[in-house]
Amino acid sequence: MSSSRVGPTPSAGERAAHRDDGPAARYRREEVALAAGVKVRNLRYYQERGLLPPPLREGRIAWYSDDHLARLRLINDLLGRGYTVNGIAELLRAWEEGGGIGRLLGLEREMTRGWVHEDPVTMTLAELRALFGAAATAQHTRRAAALRYVTIEGDTVTFPSRGLLEATVALVRQGVPLTEILDAGDFVQTQAAALADRFVGLFRSHVIGPAGLEHLSATQVQHITDAVAALRPVAGEVVAAEFARAMARRVEAEVAELLRTEQ
Repeated sequence: MSSSRVGPTPSAGERAAHRDDGPAARYRREEVALAAGVKVRNLRYYQERGLLPPPLREGRIAWYSDDHLARLRLINDLLGRGYTVNGIAELLRAWEEGGGIGRLLGLEREMTRGWVHEDPVTMTLAELRALFGAAATAQHTRRAAALRYVTIEGDTVTFPSRGLLEATVALVRQGVPLTEILDAGDFVQTQAAALADRFVGLFRSHVIGPAGLEHLSATQVQHITDAVAALRPVAGEVVAAEFARAMARRVEAEVAELLRTEQ
């Protein structure tokens, strides 16, 4: 029995985007350029400058692989960070000699993934007003958007974090004004950014070291990758534990003050 595909024929970009599943993905020149977000004419230029290996040729067709795609994305990213073409060529050569460009890509993925696990909630503006009632104004919504607690597209509102939404609703129902909740959120964001800077500074100084990533050996790269995986949960646990201890001390002091007042 034969089957036919219902729907429009996929574009080159869509075909390229779905080729990451298989172990032997192949891309034509236009497809790999589209998937990597670069111009087609840049492929030949990168090859001439030694940044990109030549494709596999079958007759008149040039086939590019997932390795080409990963390298193109890395080149694009490094250019966006201010590296020159010559600097990128030297960086790639150094990494190839030290253990393969795949290690650098793996390190970048390991260092940036897995920090945030959020459950977004989407609703209409009418549902938002019904949820918060008269406590919420358009000014509150605009400020929440500025703090990135919500995103607004037309008549749709999305809360990136269900947990923060539920905490906000609970505070409002206990009588805390939204203005003061947003003030507290602004303060918490500032303090969290300072904590993140401190942790990242410690990691950069004592795990990565002053040489940075460009001249590390394959063994050192693996050590950093393992360290990121081990330290990721530790950072959150330290902050949560210290906050819990601070809250316990503060609540205890508050209760003692209330008891003295009643005497």
